[in-house]
Amino acid sequence: MQILDGKLVAQAVKNELKLKTDTLKAQGKKTPHLAAVLVGNNGASETYVASKVKTCAEIGYHSTLIRFEATVDEQVLLQKIQELNDDDDIDGILVQLPLPKQISEEKVINTISAQKDVDGFHPANIGKMIQGQPAYIPATPYGILLLLEHYKIETKGKHAVVIGRSNIVGRPISILLSQNTATGNCTVTLCHSHTRNLKEICLQADIIVAALGKPEFLTADMVKDGVVVIDVGITRVEDKTKKKGYAIKGDVQYDTVAPKCSYITPVPGGVGAMTIAALMQNTYLAATQKQ
Repeated sequence: MQILDGKLVAQAVKNELKLKTDTLKAQGKKTPHLAAVLVGNNGASETYVASKVKTCAEIGYHSTLIRFEATVDEQVLLQKIQELNDDDDIDGILVQLPLPKQISEEKVINTISAQKDVDGFHPANIGKMIQGQPAYIPATPYGILLLLEHYKIETKGKHAVVIGRSNIVGRPISILLSQNTATGNCTVTLCHSHTRNLKEICLQADIIVAALGKPEFLTADMVKDGVVVIDVGITRVEDKTKKKGYAIKGDVQYDTVAPKCSYITPVPGGVGAMTIAALMQNTYLAATQKQ
């Protein structure tokens, strides 16, 4: 069993981007600039955004963090996004999800310019991705592809089972794994809450992407020997033995599943780190395409 070390691969991606960014600066070209919008003070969202801002500094990007109270009016938020769209110095825009109930995530995503949509959620980018055209790929699926590529994991002709059908991870990664690319050419089964015989389907899988948000859902009796497991889940579970009062759990019961795997991602330290690396890749692309 080999661990797919997301921190290690993410650092390699960031090192490469730093070299490219240093070159841009040396040539007198524009430094990539990412704008992050945070609504409210959700603990997990605060952590994610802080990590993204810190990574920008490491690579040498400019970053702007815009905060709103959880009670912000939807129109005020949409107006700010439009201002960022119109600001030529801003290359990438991300609005941290989830958002408060009074705000439509769909409206927010649709308002972000497709050319600055480094999260890869805009319908224009999703549509291009489906057709195999150049697009900003959603950051978590993109991060998974970068991980598979780094470890040279064979995907061609493999049976991949994706558990979870969200627009952020499940659906896009199912499409990407099926495409005629170096990290594609899988036969993909997309499973969800209404899938019958889920255990039997998982037992046929060569690759499993667990992205349903249920801690330790995938257990050892659901996987065959030699499987590749990508755990996208990250949930805070109460644990009074921990200093913070909680433990971070993935969608996979790691201790029992890992011994059966050829490769597996840890949580934390797996897909989460790769998501931020992929976001930085998209931001660099947005900046250089504009130039």
